[in-house]
Amino acid sequence: MKLFALAVLASAAFACIMPAQAANLTTQDYIDIEQLYSTYNQAIDTGDAQGWAATFTPDGSFNRFVGKDALVGFIDQWRDKMGGANRRHWNTNLKITGTPEGASGIVYLMLMDVSTKPVSVINTGTYTDTLVKTADGWRFKTRTTHSDTPPPAAPAAAPPAKP
Repeated sequence: MKLFALAVLASAAFACIMPAQAANLTTQDYIDIEQLYSTYNQAIDTGDAQGWAATFTPDGSFNRFVGKDALVGFIDQWRDKMGGANRRHWNTNLKITGTPEGASGIVYLMLMDVSTKPVSVINTGTYTDTLVKTADGWRFKTRTTHSDTPPPAAPAAAPPAKP
């Protein structure tokens, strides 16, 4: 009985320190959102334009591309003109936060070029996302890429002074 009372007290204390907006997300919501992130990466990396666009709401946006037709067009452009067939997306450190409208997410991005040997990192950054729960499950309402800024170049060494 003491163990049960301790567990109840610990749960109540934990609930008091959790942000109020996170309380509206269930464990299943977290799982489903994580699966959305995975589906997004698999679809873009395999060139599945329709599947990738389906991870967004019909009016969803990825950077400057808004709506299903623009999203599908982006993937076609990505594959044909931007080397997308040789790219792989790796995400880590996903943080999901409940919001009154659904959820927000932020995740680290590493974009790899698998056509090079060894494989090379061609970009790093983060995605910031607005997520909504639809009749078809969780979807991206907005997704914005923030590339890491490369460090400034080291200043050139001054030539040695002539005597």
